[in-house]
Amino acid sequence: MTEPPSDRPSITELLLQVRAGDREAMNDLFPLVYGELRRLAHWQLQRERTGHTLDTSALVHETYLKIVDQPRVHWRDRAHFFRVASWSMRRILVDYARSHGALRRGGGVPPLSLEDELAVAQQSDRWWRSMKLWSASRR
Repeated sequence: MTEPPSDRPSITELLLQVRAGDREAMNDLFPLVYGELRRLAHWQLQRERTGHTLDTSALVHETYLKIVDQPRVHWRDRAHFFRVASWSMRRILVDYARSHGALRRGGGVPPLSLEDELAVAQQSDRWWRSMKLWSASRR
């Protein structure tokens, strides 16, 4: 028994309409691809460290916004769309990990010059000497 023809366009048809610049097709596409994008995102996140702050929904939405409105991509079919989506998810996670790692290594803090480091060391050395003198005077 075959299914009756649907009035809904296929994912491939919608992708071709998006490629042609149809903004409405972009809105119609999201509900059709959302489930598969969630499965891809879940699979990608399972490979990440535990306690990751990006969740499945955030990764799906960021990926969709990143790839669907790309004028350089000439969508061929649904398989092409999901390959690009999977690749894009991986890039988002790698970029996220890099920025997270950079913050852990002092990212955003301007580096000190050698002169500044010497000045800090001298102040620190003076502080330690004064603490030693103070503790000796307390005995």
